[in-house]
Amino acid sequence: MVLAALATRTWRTRRDRVAGWLALAFLAIAALVTVGRLVPAHPHGVGEYLAQRLDIELLVLFPYLLYRFATEFAPPGRRLQQFVTAMTLALSVWTFALPKIPTAGEHRSPAFIAYTVAFLIHWSVLSFVVTARLWRAGRGQPSVAANRMRMLAFAAVALTVALLGQVFATNQRHAGALVVQVLAFVAILAFYLGVDPPQLVRAYWRTPEQERLQLAMRDLVTLAFTRREIVERIVPPAAGMVGASGLTIRDPEGTLLGSHGSTDGEATVRIEQPGLELRAWTSPYAPFFGDEELRSLQTIAALTATALDRVRLFEQEHEARVALERANELMTNFVALAAHELRTPVTTIHGFVQTLNHLSERLSDAQKDELRTALEQQTRRMAALVEQLLDLSRLDADAVDVRPQRLDLRRRLEEVVAVAAGSRSDEVTLDVPETATANVDPAILDHIVTNLVTNALRYGKSPVRVTAAADNGHVRVSIEDSGPGVALEIEETLFERFTRAGVARDRVAGTGLGLAIARAYARAHRGDLRYERGQPNGARFVVELPSV
Repeated sequence: MVLAALATRTWRTRRDRVAGWLALAFLAIAALVTVGRLVPAHPHGVGEYLAQRLDIELLVLFPYLLYRFATEFAPPGRRLQQFVTAMTLALSVWTFALPKIPTAGEHRSPAFIAYTVAFLIHWSVLSFVVTARLWRAGRGQPSVAANRMRMLAFAAVALTVALLGQVFATNQRHAGALVVQVLAFVAILAFYLGVDPPQLVRAYWRTPEQERLQLAMRDLVTLAFTRREIVERIVPPAAGMVGASGLTIRDPEGTLLGSHGSTDGEATVRIEQPGLELRAWTSPYAPFFGDEELRSLQTIAALTATALDRVRLFEQEHEARVALERANELMTNFVALAAHELRTPVTTIHGFVQTLNHLSERLSDAQKDELRTALEQQTRRMAALVEQLLDLSRLDADAVDVRPQRLDLRRRLEEVVAVAAGSRSDEVTLDVPETATANVDPAILDHIVTNLVTNALRYGKSPVRVTAAADNGHVRVSIEDSGPGVALEIEETLFERFTRAGVARDRVAGTGLGLAIARAYARAHRGDLRYERGQPNGARFVVELPSV
């Protein structure tokens, strides 16, 4: 009766076929005990006769229902299923068709003996199938599931032996009856431990996996500082907790963070946590016999997600600290460079102005014109530097307003190249289709192309080739020179602020801000600027802007 109540509670919790067959099996035994106490030893009348046969039929159905429970996890072969079903139906019909069932001490007819033999064969075959399946399937399962399955397998064997002892002990003595009763009690106790073992027993069985998991959780908190370390420490014991043949952990984007064992086929368990997805490939027995372990796996997934989040925050903090240090370094370099670059033209202008103010009467007209030209050059240089600084401040503050316009691409680039190249326009060739049009911000396009053409003429070697095309909703402009190309030492940092190669720094005046500003303008337009090595030599810069 207790087993029936426990099995029924399990079915009401799970509501699946596996728990349903187990509940029916023990309800049949509970009904058997109840009906058997009400049926008299010598039934009279149709009602008592049917009650007696119903009592025996419940005994016939119990091993069949237990068999259906054991085979629900992994369906048996068709022949075995047909044989068991036919044998059970035949024995059920025979139960109600049997003329008389003798009581203790009465003569047993050949028909009754044949029925008894068929009954024992039916019970023994089904018990053997249940025992073999559960015992064999328990190998490789976690401790709790394996022990529960072994308890059920042992209980089926013990109950069969007790039944055989009851049948064949015709002249039972007190000792024999006691052995049969003890064996039946042991079978019931084993069934209880298999169906719903107490928490204390579960905890004892779970000790090996729990110790490995506790070590992993300790390392997770104290020793794991990277995602890889976290996954490597938690995946194996987590797989062992549920007896999974394979287990994977992925981030929300689906990127595999770590795996263990074989992960072929469809995962049987999937657990999602913020920032983590855990999949496990378990046996079909795990959801029933390892339900608590699966719930523990959810806890493990939550703790792992917390650890990964801790690592993510640590990485973000580290990146923020590095970025802050880089920003401080850039600010220091910026201030030093701005002071250096501005000091030269300011000092020069101040000297020229003093010369004009105090010595103008001693200077010839040609000398005065030369001073004025030098003043104009220095003020232009200072104005360009100030303009670059203003560009950087606008870009850093995301204050660039993108205003696309429909442009005749060839005509626009001809104007930009003419202004950027100046007297060296003959060193620049333009290859743009006559009909090319684009819907882009003209100011941003002008700024980027001007910067790239100026750099090509300043640092590269003529001729400089400018090509452009508009297709697939994008404008692509390429500026390529014929020089030696960008030095390998600065390729990775080419678009960072203040990046200049040693040769260029010594040979050509500049700030190292032009390319950083050009790329920032391209990205403000939702495009990009990239560098490619020219073939066979030279430097090629390609800017792509969306035509909106």
